[in-house]
Amino acid sequence: MSEIHPHTKKLYQKNSSEREEHFGVGVKNIPTHVAIIPDGNRRWAKGKGLQPWEGHEAGAENVEKVLKASLDLGVKHVTFWGSSVDNIQKRSWREKRALLNIYRKYFMRLLDNEDIHENQVQVNVIGRWEEQFPASLNNILHKCIRRTEKYKKHFLNFLLAYSGDDEMVEATNSLLAKCKGKVKRITAKMIKDHLMTKDLPPVDLLVRTGGEPHNSAGFMMWDVSNAQLYFSEVLWPDFDEKKMREAILDYARRGRRFGG
Repeated sequence: MSEIHPHTKKLYQKNSSEREEHFGVGVKNIPTHVAIIPDGNRRWAKGKGLQPWEGHEAGAENVEKVLKASLDLGVKHVTFWGSSVDNIQKRSWREKRALLNIYRKYFMRLLDNEDIHENQVQVNVIGRWEEQFPASLNNILHKCIRRTEKYKKHFLNFLLAYSGDDEMVEATNSLLAKCKGKVKRITAKMIKDHLMTKDLPPVDLLVRTGGEPHNSAGFMMWDVSNAQLYFSEVLWPDFDEKKMREAILDYARRGRRFGG
């Protein structure tokens, strides 16, 4: 699909009260859960003659802007895919070190982020990050989780060292080990209860930046089954607050149909 439906773009140019009246913003048409595949950091850096990790740095800076736009519109759950299971391993040593430093710097800043605490945003980290990241970084991530664990108004979820196909294989193996000879039929609820994302609601809107309209590594395959899809040509570091609002308002126009 195009970056935004032309009719939606025209309506977005109206004043806020007209948009709210048309879209039902703040009433019923805002997605509860938005998941984001923030693609394009390396291409953004290459296009500017920068090192790959400088693109990752710019992408990390953009997370806070996009989160604020989502919170302002009333989105309850925002999920960012930070890295796949093999994403860190396949990078050069220099880029890997830079990525881990960016994570360290970003999550340290997140600890005292005003928007996080004023909006009561619970921070969650999902994936195999504890297996892949150094202890010093894991300690910072755990501190973020503990400091915000009592917040229940909004949820900011990071998928780190996470792949959907790996998640589904692990869930299947866990079910086999737990239920062998005990149950005759596996239910949808049983599968969901064994996913890494078991505590997250279904995704309403999946946003992918970077101009490649496809899923990757089975990203949240169970949770995005009924999601609306929004593909943007814009590379992630340039996908700013306005672009995020456009994506959410486009969803508000279309709604979630569950195949009906």
